[in-house]
Amino acid sequence: MSIQVGSSVRTSHRSECVINQTLEVLGDQWTLLVIRDIVFVNRRHFRELLTKSLEGVASNILADRLRKLVQQGIITKSDDPTHKQKAIYSLTEKGIALVPLLLEMAAWGHEYLPESELCGLARTLKEGGPEMRAEFMNELRKAHLPASG
Repeated sequence: MSIQVGSSVRTSHRSECVINQTLEVLGDQWTLLVIRDIVFVNRRHFRELLTKSLEGVASNILADRLRKLVQQGIITKSDDPTHKQKAIYSLTEKGIALVPLLLEMAAWGHEYLPESELCGLARTLKEGGPEMRAEFMNELRKAHLPASG
């Protein structure tokens, strides 16, 4: 398996531990936030992800993370049919499969970080239980996967 590290692709891992290997893909301070914005706020264009990020990601960091996510098969990049100079980012099945992880992270943070809030869609999905989460993931498939929509 190849892992994107900076501008090069590494074909080995620090260890065979599945947690380590997952962190090699997702474990920087921006990647999951980019995925969060695509999943929960439906930000699908570079400019939206850049200017509407609550955390203020820099354009070069955002470009790098989007490229990495495409290389890892978590999102795809395609031409936006409504605007010739824009690209649209879509989740793959691999990306949609991250929804339970994001929801568990949100629930853990809400429980153990006193300054955090569980709001909006994350709260609704937590309160709605497994059926609502499954329905949400199916809606993401319809919106993001070409064969499903």
